[in-house]
Amino acid sequence: MKYRRLGRSGLKVSEIGLGSWLTYGSATAEETAIECIHKAYELGINFFDTSNSYPGAEQVLGHALKEYPRSSYVLASKVFFPQGEGPNDSGLSRKHIIEQCDASLKRLGTDYIDLYQCHRFDPETPIDETLRALDDLTAQGKIVYSGVSEWTAPQIAEAGAIGRRFNLRPLVSNQPIYNMFERYIEKENIIEQCEADGLGLIVFSPLAQGVLTGKYKPNQAVPRDSRAANDQTNFVINSYMREDVLTCAAKLTELAEELGATLSQFALAWVLRQKNVSSAIIGSSRPSQIEENIKAIELHLSDEVLERTEQILSEIADFVPKR
Repeated sequence: MKYRRLGRSGLKVSEIGLGSWLTYGSATAEETAIECIHKAYELGINFFDTSNSYPGAEQVLGHALKEYPRSSYVLASKVFFPQGEGPNDSGLSRKHIIEQCDASLKRLGTDYIDLYQCHRFDPETPIDETLRALDDLTAQGKIVYSGVSEWTAPQIAEAGAIGRRFNLRPLVSNQPIYNMFERYIEKENIIEQCEADGLGLIVFSPLAQGVLTGKYKPNQAVPRDSRAANDQTNFVINSYMREDVLTCAAKLTELAEELGATLSQFALAWVLRQKNVSSAIIGSSRPSQIEENIKAIELHLSDEVLERTEQILSEIADFVPKR
């Protein structure tokens, strides 16, 4: 495994991280989930990502990691989405952040969370209130670092300015969606703003919910046991189910094969070409998937390969996935 610093911080995270969205605690049986987490750890993955909004995921992750030294891995969770029906059961108010951090610690079975992230931006709460709450949790030892997810460049810039004005501990990460099809962070100045403010990028869905594994073929029915076939409420993957997108994925598969790689390895290496990407979060329902995907860290993409990739991707330049 290879490791990169998380933004300007001294924290080092594995280039491939393991996430639990749509998998552990819900779609994947707990025994299999634990096998995947253990395999990831054995292969050198030290970054494990979850959220209070992923049903059952924090408990499964905490249980699986319990047998390892706490200092040997980086545990990340998030706060924002509703955890009840009350007016203060969501968002980034000081009340919600403090209460949900304590709840996550109990579910994870740990004394501290290494990276606590604002799962989305909350327009109803002043940014300084959110940042002060995170700073206080850090001072209390309940979290070590704080970050955000899917914030815009202006929101990140404002948070950085407020943090400097009040001498608060800085944010160290932003977690956006990023893959060959979903590239808004390139176009909306997210990468540059994060780099300017010292935030590392921890990207999720680098395999486009499985589309960049070659699982889905153009002009063919989706596999019956696939996520696209069984999760009709998942608007993200449904937005990828277009013939031009699947045709593009097929062409990328051919290019990957020329490199002696799978499409998933190629797609992960493409994401990691960005120097400000600290880690790419994969999901896994089988240990073998982790073994395959981590080989991406050894795959070098030449300028010629990157140019050919852009030519293929330009065929779906009008594609704007839902998010």
